[in-house]
Amino acid sequence: MANRPSIAQDLLWRLEAVGFDVLTALARIFPIDMVSDAGAWAFQRLGPLTSAHRVAETNLRIVFPEAPDAEIARLLRAQWAAAGRWAAEFPILDRIIADPSRVELVNGERLAQIARDSEPVVFISGHFSSFEIMPASIIHAGVICQVTYRATNNPYVDARIRKSRWRYGVRLFAPKGGDGARELLEALGRGESVALMNDQKFNGGVAAPLFGVTAHTAPGPSRLALRFGAALQPMSVQRKDKARFRVVVHDPIRLESTGDRTADIETGVGRVNAFIEERIRERPEEWFWVHKRWPNEIYKRR
Repeated sequence: MANRPSIAQDLLWRLEAVGFDVLTALARIFPIDMVSDAGAWAFQRLGPLTSAHRVAETNLRIVFPEAPDAEIARLLRAQWAAAGRWAAEFPILDRIIADPSRVELVNGERLAQIARDSEPVVFISGHFSSFEIMPASIIHAGVICQVTYRATNNPYVDARIRKSRWRYGVRLFAPKGGDGARELLEALGRGESVALMNDQKFNGGVAAPLFGVTAHTAPGPSRLALRFGAALQPMSVQRKDKARFRVVVHDPIRLESTGDRTADIETGVGRVNAFIEERIRERPEEWFWVHKRWPNEIYKRR
């Protein structure tokens, strides 16, 4: 049985949930673009005051070691604006997705094919722009898909996040962890697709290069694709302007099973990291830079 939180912890969680409700209510009052602009404005001012700012700067210097200070400063400001837009837009994603003029789907024929042929695939992506729009696009295309997520520590806020996702059509969840892994296996066994983010640090994962620096990466997507003979199906979300987006369905990645499962998984992880690299270089302002993607020692040295 899970340990019950202390009275003080439970009270704090409830207060945080009330704050979440207030911000959500405010966001739903105002026009979509105004909400997005407000988020960018707030994060550009508050973000640099946090410890995450230093993490973002370290990451940017890993990826762009030759960039001058002025360019790093520009990217830092831009990534805070992007993060703020994402945070402010989350409570109103159902409104954004319901407006056809706000979400452009590129290569939607591939999603239609997956749905039509009942072809189970392993969707992969990273934290690009308003990344929550990606699972909504998958579900709206008629693809039956289990979407992984990491529950927040606050159970009251987590329940509200799940409810928010329900509003824009994402209703199948496979929580990360042991139970989630089992649910993903069962889903693929039923011929359903699964969707995972594959751009964050995974302790104990495959040590594979990302921008020339070792980054521990989750082997799960590649392992699942090899086990079920499914394609890795990359997708990304791009911001066109304010709260207007382009969802791109990229060419599938098909892994070869050579009989050496360890080597095959490492190859798959390498191809996934290469995809992530391409997307980051293409639109660096829109990645989630505040995550410690590389080994902790790197951040201690800088």
